Amino acid sequence: MSPPPAPIPTPTLAPTPPPTPPPPPPQSQQPPPNPKTGGGGVALSYSEGTKSLPSDAPEWAVAASQRIQSRGNRLVATPPEGVERVLLHSCCAPCSGAMVEEMMCASRSEDNMLGEVVVFFYNPNIHPKKEYEIRKNENKRFCEEKGIGFVDCDYDSDNWYARMKGLEYDPERGHRCTECFDMRMERTALYAHEHGFDAISTTNATSRWKDAKQVDGSGHKAAARYDGIQYWTNDWQTDEMTLRKYQISAEERFYKQEYCGCSYSLRDSNDWRRANGIPRIAIGGDAAGLGDRYFSDPMVDAQEESQDVVDEFFSQAKAMSDAAGKDVKERKRQLKIYEGRRKTQKADGDTQGLNNW
Repeated sequence: MSPPPAPIPTPTLAPTPPPTPPPPPPQSQQPPPNPKTGGGGVALSYSEGTKSLPSDAPEWAVAASQRIQSRGNRLVATPPEGVERVLLHSCCAPCSGAMVEEMMCASRSEDNMLGEVVVFFYNPNIHPKKEYEIRKNENKRFCEEKGIGFVDCDYDSDNWYARMKGLEYDPERGHRCTECFDMRMERTALYAHEHGFDAISTTNATSRWKDAKQVDGSGHKAAARYDGIQYWTNDWQTDEMTLRKYQISAEERFYKQEYCGCSYSLRDSNDWRRANGIPRIAIGGDAAGLGDRYFSDPMVDAQEESQDVVDEFFSQAKAMSDAAGKDVKERKRQLKIYEGRRKTQKADGDTQGLNNW
């Protein structure tokens, strides 16, 4: 049986003074006002950034770009029936870009009732506080830039650690991750219930480093606690969404985080790096521990999240966890066993996939 939800902190709606607006585009490029919302926010288009792929772009990216261009602003993700207001839990700005874009396009469509999307930042798992502030402030900046509401919830780290007690050595995608998703989605659903939203969703579902079924399971459970709240589920990990996510991240020069977020992910990631002679993760600053500090090349960034890279990482991480469990000495021995794994092998310099969560 899952433990009862942690005590609920009181969120605060961060003051968001409107930024200085950019010069208006030519009249021909201006979107028509949205009669459902009064035209608030900034229009987003799927055609942005999809026509300038490099000549050596991989086939999957070319195909995804062509599909994005061919559909224009036609929606792929349709809001649940009857939903007018969505509270989108966001884990970070890089995971938010394409999903926010999709939802904002939906809010301008006449084919559904959606009229408002608000981003909800509640991530007490992120450690240390410096990393938390970097991710939060970048997310807030992106929302301000796009004219989207942003709710800054408390940094409830003490309750997060209390809830994760006994799960410190669970592998990624294990029970600890389920509890972490549960806690964040429970808080999201409660805020949605208290403030008149019809649906919730989460940007955790966009990352191939996350198990979409695990994420969605937490979302559905949280939404089911309250009458009138639905969980908006969709396949947010398609090639089109992945490509667009990294195009937006490069355009915005988002901070490239090097681990999932929690202290246990930071510990395990640094263990892997130390065993393979790779520099430790760097928190903040202009230089990453490995690779680039900021997103800059959509093709390279997207390839770091290719399904092959993700599947290999979790397969080997699970094997080590199954063999070592909570035995720290055995974990270190297992790290030596996997020292030659392809993604981090020093001999060929292939460290792809380690600095992009």
